Amino acid sequence: MKTVIIGGVAGGASAAARLRRLDELAEIIILERGEYISFANCGLPYYIGDVITNKNNLTLQTPESFKSRFNIDVRVNNEAIKINPNAKTVTVKDLKSGKLYTESYDNLILSPGAEPIRPNIDGINSDFIFTLRNIPNMIKIKEYIGIAKPKSAVVIGGGYIGVEMAENLKKAGLEVSIVELTNHLIAPLDFDIAADMHRYIKSKGIRLYLNNGVKAIDGNTIILQNGEINADMIILSVGVRPETEFAQKCGIQTNPRGSIIVDKNMKTNIPYIYAVGDAVEVEDFVTKSPVFIPLAGPANKQGRIAADNIAGINSQYTGTQGSAILKIFDMTVAATGINEKNAKASGIDYDKVYIYSGSHAAYYPNANNMSIKALWDKKTLKILGAQIVGFDGVDKRIDVLAVAIRLGAQITDLAKLELCYAPPFGSAKDPVNMIGFVAENVITEKIKQFFWHDVENLPYDGSVTLLDVRTTTEVQRGKIDGFINIPLDSLRERIGEIPKDKPVYVHCHSGLRSYIACRILMGNGYECFNLAGGWRLYESVINEKTVPEYICIECK
Repeated sequence: MKTVIIGGVAGGASAAARLRRLDELAEIIILERGEYISFANCGLPYYIGDVITNKNNLTLQTPESFKSRFNIDVRVNNEAIKINPNAKTVTVKDLKSGKLYTESYDNLILSPGAEPIRPNIDGINSDFIFTLRNIPNMIKIKEYIGIAKPKSAVVIGGGYIGVEMAENLKKAGLEVSIVELTNHLIAPLDFDIAADMHRYIKSKGIRLYLNNGVKAIDGNTIILQNGEINADMIILSVGVRPETEFAQKCGIQTNPRGSIIVDKNMKTNIPYIYAVGDAVEVEDFVTKSPVFIPLAGPANKQGRIAADNIAGINSQYTGTQGSAILKIFDMTVAATGINEKNAKASGIDYDKVYIYSGSHAAYYPNANNMSIKALWDKKTLKILGAQIVGFDGVDKRIDVLAVAIRLGAQITDLAKLELCYAPPFGSAKDPVNMIGFVAENVITEKIKQFFWHDVENLPYDGSVTLLDVRTTTEVQRGKIDGFINIPLDSLRERIGEIPKDKPVYVHCHSGLRSYIACRILMGNGYECFNLAGGWRLYESVINEKTVPEYICIECK
């Protein structure tokens, strides 16, 4: 049996290695258009920032190592330009010699990946504009910085690669700005959770131009929808599109975006042809809708599944939930499942909680709080998604939540989890448990919530009581106008000052003390609503909504 694999990075290389492990006698050929196979895309920005100093460390396998270990014929600089499904052949161009040849197959796996999008705007092809998708791109950027000595850079696009590039260009000594068309960085996040990240990034001296797009590039001037920026170099990071034109020409079915449509076995509509990785349409694990989520983890799994099916194992891909994580300087940003925007678009009746919990026991040195948001389906109570911004401990919490979503857990199940605890690593009530506790209180109506986006619409006509239970010192540092201050520890003594015939809307710093206040009030016959996430979340979001987007703290 002979299998030809087009594309030798994540999905293709994984398929090849898996197939060899399953079938020692199979003939396996990888055709890779580029110079490198099985390289670490996600590590490329860190070479530019000198975090990774040896570029060879980014190459996980070479054609020689693949041959010696797996007996796989890897042909770099060989581009598949045509597929003939009837003859079961691929026409290949040797990019060094220019010669064409034909390769037959019994099974064909397509893993061509995706290419960076270049917007159709004036000046987009200038010599100082770069994309980052592979090792040659990385080398080109690194050499430009070394030779041209640019002092400033603009990153167009605020996704994962764009933000990572901004950090590493800053570490390389450049003044850096990010331009993003939407109102926040990192699309899987909601604005309220992204607000903490915005503030932190600006504190590092990176300028943010949000809700802003690029109209044209004129020399070193980037003309925005609102304003202009000058820069010595530009990184384009506005997304990718599947590289599937050659596949479409042979009748392989794609969606309007160009993503190859596959079934759960990674089979295309043409027999004996499979497709994996960034080039395929996948099913969103939560919503069951078709989506485009180009991530390395899913690509590797899909390659393995395609190989299984070729080897006679009925292996199925069950969907992508978009679990992803990002380091930005010392901050960690992570998400899994869907956000509020996706939930609304899918018509899901959902609820949400916010918590602000420590990475480990508060009494143990260097504990840092993390902002966590979790969503669940009101009908089934199943967890829909979660987002975390913080420092230490974000990674392990998002992984627990990702597993919970994959296994179909209800939000209240999080309260039951027995997670490891020692003061350097966590708390007896882990943040994941706390999500379950808070959600359980909401579901069982032990507490009613209102949110940061409800505050401006509260009645300020005296028909409700607005109560701030923080300390006097905290209130002096900032407050929500219209809220009276009765510190929590004085509430029982001063409860008579609060009219009993009016609903009470309460907030504290994070939502914990105001929850206690609500339980006191409800125990005394009051109707009470707790501000989810507290003053801390409200202030963070409102500040980011009102501060001009191009301001950075160090630049003031």
